[in-house]
Amino acid sequence: MQPSVRVGEIVDYELSYSHAPGLNVIFPDSTANYAPFEFVGKTFRPTRTRRGRSLDETVYHLRTFSLDSVQRLALPVTVLRGRDTLTVPTTVAAVRLERVVPPLATGAVPILRQNTTLLPVEPTFNYPYWLAGFGILVLLLGGVALGFGRRWRQRYQLYKLRKNHVYFLAQYARHVERFTLSRSLTNMERAITLWKNYLTTLENNVINSLTTREIVAYYDNDADVSLALRLADRVIYGNRFTEDEVETDLAFGLLRDFAQRRFELEQARLAK
Repeated sequence: MQPSVRVGEIVDYELSYSHAPGLNVIFPDSTANYAPFEFVGKTFRPTRTRRGRSLDETVYHLRTFSLDSVQRLALPVTVLRGRDTLTVPTTVAAVRLERVVPPLATGAVPILRQNTTLLPVEPTFNYPYWLAGFGILVLLLGGVALGFGRRWRQRYQLYKLRKNHVYFLAQYARHVERFTLSRSLTNMERAITLWKNYLTTLENNVINSLTTREIVAYYDNDADVSLALRLADRVIYGNRFTEDEVETDLAFGLLRDFAQRRFELEQARLAK
């Protein structure tokens, strides 16, 4: 579609074919042979039918790096007829190469100009090395997690276990002290509730929702638990206080010592 072209410049080649409307016509695609040109792209127009004739048109965008003075191209068209195909040759199109550098005389040696001055090059991000480094880091972290993850989790669980136990002892002692000073059943109930909630969290059980009889049965009729809860129930529900406060002190002590034993058992289990 133009008389001349420069090396590397895009040149358009138009191919059209007029045929009967009933024919199946196939134009060349990107896999065809375009030598001495290279295929860049194409633009096709829909088939148009007028007065009993159909027209197919496609414009191919090509470029050349060949140094031949005149370069020619003829793309064939394929017509399908049942199981047979018919290749239709097309008119040869020619384009003249437009030279930018004048040709040298016969036998002349080109004069080359040397320039070894370094030019600044903008650094680029080295994706392969960074990806490789990231992969190695992930493998190292994975290995560390496999090797030391269990130990770290174990130490963290032991730390939380000790912290919760210290907090429980402090809160429990505060409720007991308030009961001793005020002789208020509310403070005693709070101490018992705190004890139940602590063991529920410590052992992941549901004793905070159980009755005294069910708690005793849950702990296999432990003597200390049975005695302490019976004494506490007699004080809370029977409103029976002793003058020397021996029974209440005994109940508080037995419950605290039982919680200490359960804590030590859980700590030993996690430390294995």
